[in-house]
Amino acid sequence: MPDIRFQLAAPADLDALRAVMDAAIGELQRGFLSPEQIASSRAVMGLDRQLVEDGTYFIARIDGAIAGCGGWSRRATLYGPDSSAGLREPRLLDPASEPARIRAMYTQPDFARRGVGRALLAHCEAAARGEGFVACELMGTMAGIPLYLSAGYRVIEDILDDRGGAPVPMKRMRKDFAPD
Repeated sequence: MPDIRFQLAAPADLDALRAVMDAAIGELQRGFLSPEQIASSRAVMGLDRQLVEDGTYFIARIDGAIAGCGGWSRRATLYGPDSSAGLREPRLLDPASEPARIRAMYTQPDFARRGVGRALLAHCEAAARGEGFVACELMGTMAGIPLYLSAGYRVIEDILDDRGGAPVPMKRMRKDFAPD
């Protein structure tokens, strides 16, 4: 496994992160979604600056290059970019009774299948656990579902999001942490 280093994302990183997200949506969803669904995905996936502002969004680097990005949230919003009308829910979650959210996980396509997503996921889960959360939820894309299943998540709801035009299938997933 490559040496993956993590850093908190900062406002100055936003353009680079958008480029990673755009590449990941365009390339890594092929084989899982139609071209129309990939185009539609751009409306329902992407950057949420609130994660950067909250200090819960990370950049994964390999040899200095951005290999991926992902985060977690103590807020109720489950998925979607800043522009997600109707899905923004900034309310803070109760760690004792509500799951943290794993958010906006993307691997730069040149680094796919090298453990970046798994490392980011583990890093985010550890941060959420460190703040007292006993579970995490996420919205899995078709390309991400195999990773999440192998990491112990289970499907709790099937979703079709058609806000971008063509309906994009996704799965709401949950992982309960084992007690310490």
